[in-house]
Amino acid sequence: QSENAKSEGTFQVTMLPGDGVGPELMHAVKEVFKAASVPVVFDEHHLSEVQNMASEEKLDQVVDSMKESKVALIGKIHTPMEYKGELASYDMRLRRKLDLFANVVHVKSLPGYKTRHNNLDLVIIREQTEGEYSSLEHESAKGVIECLKIITRAKSQRIAKFAFDYATKKGRSKVTAVHKANIMKLGDGLFLQCCEEVAELYPKIKFDTMIIDNCCMQLVQNPYQFDVLVMPNLYGNIIDNLAAGLVGGAGVVPGESYS
Repeated sequence: QSENAKSEGTFQVTMLPGDGVGPELMHAVKEVFKAASVPVVFDEHHLSEVQNMASEEKLDQVVDSMKESKVALIGKIHTPMEYKGELASYDMRLRRKLDLFANVVHVKSLPGYKTRHNNLDLVIIREQTEGEYSSLEHESAKGVIECLKIITRAKSQRIAKFAFDYATKKGRSKVTAVHKANIMKLGDGLFLQCCEEVAELYPKIKFDTMIIDNCCMQLVQNPYQFDVLVMPNLYGNIIDNLAAGLVGGAGVVPGESYS
């Protein structure tokens, strides 16, 4: 299908409408693309854990389509809180199958939409294949649950390099590594060490560090001090939602994932 699209001068893009407002949003996208004569053909798939449209077969079909298209547009895939024998959500499994290690959220003020802080322009980059979302949980004794947080040198270096490369390509001047190494001395300590080592390779980019709880406060008080922020999985998930609230909410701040 992708080759046929290219031969006709169009490009295939995989589309997953997802849940919630996702289908309505994707319908609007298709209408806008059609009205603007954008040369894109959507290869639409439906993957949902709450609409009984999720299976390994469907997941493999989505992955195959994405590998062929190279680009995908995805609505929110809702993750149920109930445990049904599988710890990893389909959203997480999709990220792992495609090694979508870098999540990028560009938080930018919208013209004409007034908020407490205006003219904001910052980028949050998070590692999204390990950390607290490793899906490694077990009951070690009755009433005692252990959740493993995985931090590796290889993936910490990779996301740090991605952040500095992003800053370089986009003409940004500073990268802030967000961590909790004062408490998680080994795990976050390793992440912080990797960021510091990579920072030395980019002398033209200013580098600083900030503890996660202080980062939350600083974002609310003075978000203008930030440019590019890089952090492990859970911190990034929290911070990008906090930052989205500064410019109008999650609905106006899209996210991008890269492999």
